[in-house]
Amino acid sequence: MVRALQIGVMGCANIAQQSVIPAVLKTQNTELVAVASRTEQKAQDFASRFACDAIVGYENLLKRDDIDAIYMPLPTGLHEEWVTRSLEAGKHVLVEKSFAMDQTSALKMLTLARQSNLLVMENFMFVYHSQYDFIKGLIDAGEIGELRSFRSSFGFPPLDKDNFRYNKALGGGALLDAAAYTIRASQLFLGYDLEVKAATLNTPDNAGVDIYGGAYLSSPEGVFSQVSFGFDNFYQCMIELWGSKGKLVAHRAFTAGPGFKPTISLEKQGERFDHQLDADNHFVKILEEFAGCVAANDFEEKYREIEHQSRLLEQVKQHASA
Repeated sequence: MVRALQIGVMGCANIAQQSVIPAVLKTQNTELVAVASRTEQKAQDFASRFACDAIVGYENLLKRDDIDAIYMPLPTGLHEEWVTRSLEAGKHVLVEKSFAMDQTSALKMLTLARQSNLLVMENFMFVYHSQYDFIKGLIDAGEIGELRSFRSSFGFPPLDKDNFRYNKALGGGALLDAAAYTIRASQLFLGYDLEVKAATLNTPDNAGVDIYGGAYLSSPEGVFSQVSFGFDNFYQCMIELWGSKGKLVAHRAFTAGPGFKPTISLEKQGERFDHQLDADNHFVKILEEFAGCVAANDFEEKYREIEHQSRLLEQVKQHASA
């Protein structure tokens, strides 16, 4: 029997409390050891809630010999420092998206991970939801014919003004947050060889960060992706795959949380089918994938995912500023 991966959580973000730590506790091959915060009160609150050790100071979490891997829900602007320090301490890292502030930073961390033979993985949990297997099954069965285009929108109304997503130094902005989902989803269906052909990022006066935008990407075969994203939008969370014979739409593409039953719509000439699927827990599934990769000592595909994701985000930035 494989020993459960011993997890330390670096930071007390909402996503850790509401989604990831509960999933760690449900996953058979992961075990929660400790939660670290910069403040004793937060660490104690999490520790009492989840029956683990409370650690004050991220550096003290890394000193623990009984921790194999770090789950890092820190803002993107802190990732290079703490991913680097985690790798130097011999820990695997599951890190919240976006992985890095820019491509240069991403490649720097990946180089260290490869040299250290440690896993770094970006927490795009939606990729592991069973609705994506269902969609790919319909495509493989020829239900929409040849895929011609991909479209995705992810955006939501304004957040609280003190949210770190409005802080440029911490990696704020719609590109590194909402856009990252749509870019990652584009690669699921169109492959890694996408190139950004056009993009826009809109930074209203006094906003400090990009609030909304969009991009156009194309594959070598000419299949294209149109993505839009924002922090000041009517809520959207969808993907659409348009083919020669039909169209598929996932209406909760990125946020189909545990207990939610997603609906996939298939439209063909003169008819429409709405498939309600079973609920799934994509947080548990990504933790299973993470632990499985560590057990198999198989990291290269996860490195590659980060390489291409950071490349495309950088291209969006470059096209938007051109």
